[in-house]
Amino acid sequence: MFFYLPIKIIYAATKKIINQSLTNQQKDIMFNQGTERAFTSSLLNEKRKGTYHCANCGALLFDSNAKYDSGTGWPSFTEAIPGAFNTKVDYSFGMKRIEYHCANCGAHHGHVFADGPGKTGKRFCNNGLCLIFKPSQ
Repeated sequence: MFFYLPIKIIYAATKKIINQSLTNQQKDIMFNQGTERAFTSSLLNEKRKGTYHCANCGALLFDSNAKYDSGTGWPSFTEAIPGAFNTKVDYSFGMKRIEYHCANCGAHHGHVFADGPGKTGKRFCNNGLCLIFKPSQ
């Protein structure tokens, strides 16, 4: 006898919650590929120098020098710390997108697009709830 589970449930089961104090919304985004509403992140207008880390495991993901205002409503970056993410093709919503996950814990963070400024031409569109900002000392 076979049981078919929705892919979201199977996919979420392969990841591990490390930070036990994550909110239900953070868990939905990070482990079920959810998305926070645009223009709701407290990090959207963060302008201080510092670094951005995974809210689940604390891994270093972005430097503030790579952050820019993309106008999309989500914190956006031109480049990630090398080796910070793994990617996979996402065909949800009838389009092909590149989804990225923390290389350390597997938590979903967002999608990367080829419409960013600068030399990379990339836009890492990140859910703010998946990030922890640590200001420079």
